[in-house]
Amino acid sequence: MKTLEEGIDFYFNERGLMVLTAKYHLERGACCGNGCLHCPYDYIQVAEPRRSVLLDQRLRHANQKDDTGEAGR
Repeated sequence: MKTLEEGIDFYFNERGLMVLTAKYHLERGACCGNGCLHCPYDYIQVAEPRRSVLLDQRLRHANQKDDTGEAGR
């Protein structure tokens, strides 16, 4: 098993929790169904209605970044 690299495969958020990056998930190869923040698979394994909520949150967050010019992770 590959050793995870901080800043590439994961980072720690402001609460000190480990957050896996989209790169990590892409290398993993499939959605795990946990509703991960950086899921590149559009939460395909997450049950409704949570999947729709997560997709809506992602869209709203992307729109906010577009309005402020912030770069995302």
